[in-house]
Formats: sequence, C-alpha cells, structure tokens
Amino acid sequence: MRKQIVIAAFAALAAQGAAAADLAAGAKIADAQCAACHGKDGKTPTDPAYPKIAGQYPDYLFKALNDYHKGLRKNPIMGAIAKPLSKADMQNLAAYFGSLPGPLTHRK
Repeated sequence: MRKQIVIAAFAALAAQGAAAADLAAGAKIADAQCAACHGKDGKTPTDPAYPKIAGQYPDYLFKALNDYHKGLRKNPIMGAIAKPLSKADMQNLAAYFGSLPGPLTHRK
C-alpha cells in the first residue's frame, strides 16, 4: 500500500511539471539551440546520426537532457548545450518537442 502511495505521489508531481511547461519558451530555445542539428521541426536532422526528437515522450526527453546536463550521458555537443539549461528550460524543451508531430506519433 505504501509503495502505491509513493508511486501515485511521484506521478502527480511528474504531471504537475509537464503541465507547467511553457511551449513558447521551449520553441524559442529549440530554434536557437536545437534546430541546427535536429532540424527546425525536430524530425529532419542534418546528420543521420542525430535523433529525430519531435513527438518523443516529454519525460524521456527531459531525462536525456538532464542526464547530459549532469554529465551522466556523454556527448560533447549535447553536454555543452545542456549544461547551461535550467530545469525549467529542459522541461519546456521536452514539452515543446513532445507536442510536435513526429515519426512516433499518429499526428500529421
């Protein structure tokens, strides 16, 4: 029972963070920092090695950005981009790219 309460509380906090995201702020950062590699739409990367991030799950994108920010995930380009981002910046970016139609979504 206690485990269920902890899980429910965590889910509520995660949902709260996603609801508080500012898509316009995420779009502004994406245009300045992400478009050069991932494409303006997040699904036309300039190199096949770069992932398509449009339509990805926001929690996955946030975790990836946070891991780059903390140095837990290693990539010199992404590490340098993620390091100065605040938690709100990462949430906004994750929500923005998650809101876009992409190869993982059925939206067009």
